[in-house]
Amino acid sequence: MKLNNNIFENTEVAFAHLTNSDLQRAKLLFSTVGNPLLVSAGSSAANLAIKLRLPVSFLFRLTVYDHFCGGETFEECKKVIEHLAENNVGVLLNYGVELKETEEDFEASVKENLSAIRFAGENATVKSVCIKLTGMGRFGLFEKIQTGNELNKQEQKELTQVKQRFHKLCKEAAKQQVALYVDAEESWIQDPLDAIVEEFMAEYNRQFAVVCNTFQMYRHDRLAYLEQQVLKAKKLGYILGAKLVRGAYMEKERERAVALGYPSPIHKNKKAVDADFDGAVNLCLEDIAQVYVCIASHSEPSNLAAMQKIDELKIERNHPHIWFSQLYGMGDNITFNQSKLGYNATKYLPYGPVREVIPYLIRRAQENTSVAGQTGRELSLIQQEIMRRKNC
Repeated sequence: MKLNNNIFENTEVAFAHLTNSDLQRAKLLFSTVGNPLLVSAGSSAANLAIKLRLPVSFLFRLTVYDHFCGGETFEECKKVIEHLAENNVGVLLNYGVELKETEEDFEASVKENLSAIRFAGENATVKSVCIKLTGMGRFGLFEKIQTGNELNKQEQKELTQVKQRFHKLCKEAAKQQVALYVDAEESWIQDPLDAIVEEFMAEYNRQFAVVCNTFQMYRHDRLAYLEQQVLKAKKLGYILGAKLVRGAYMEKERERAVALGYPSPIHKNKKAVDADFDGAVNLCLEDIAQVYVCIASHSEPSNLAAMQKIDELKIERNHPHIWFSQLYGMGDNITFNQSKLGYNATKYLPYGPVREVIPYLIRRAQENTSVAGQTGRELSLIQQEIMRRKNC
């Protein structure tokens, strides 16, 4: 089938997995999220409620939680996973709890992620587990490493513990044949995170991609870094695991650069970000034997360009090294139409106790209001499908 700009307009395919009542709830949700004033006020109220330990979990469960999350437990997630599998859509599983900075928290993170990896190993539809290295070590530790300051003995011990924790996850992921997607984080701690991921990628990615790094393409240095990583993987003989995203910390990055008086690491405009993202996709696809890539984007033009490139290069649409992904609860017109056309489609699926996941949900709502046109596009497609069903 020849691809064109209309492939993401098929709302019948996009929302076949949702009932009429599901669509009405989604319409109300995106109508609310599309209002910056409501999101700002609601976020402030939610943060205050959390601090005061008010019983707000039930309200979140009925609204944003069920729309954007798989459930509180693996058993609850199973229902969502099986529902997605019916449409040949896989899952990238993420424990959505915001972690603190104690040794107990880090050990709890490892324990939870080991359970998630084993759960993924038992469920073929779960393609990967997404993790953060700041879930295994202090933010301040990584920050100090990046500044080049020498670590004291206690900090050296902490770094060793971070690697030991990560090693446990990698070893189990290799055993279960599950990919680990390591999230990118703030630019001022990213260098030591990259170094750790590179080290373990070279060790574990010999037969298949166990460890995958995340490349935030809104940074103007990431395309060159990706090129360097492809060459390194070729030289050392391992598979480069690359999850491509635009990025999640743009406002924070720019504000910090202004405050501290250094050049912003972020591209000056969206056009430059789009160019680097699409360039990164092409780079990975042109070396697909050496690269395992997850194209994680809600941009319809970027998804279409990637799909066309796959066909142009005569790569199988369901090649095991190529995956597309969108957030659960968003971008259904992309995900389900990609799956229908034979591409490997997945959803990024957070899970965890409602109260503990609320900070993630607040951030998601705030991000939606800051992405020009995204919420409006979601709402428009939902309304289009509601109308289509009424006219059937």
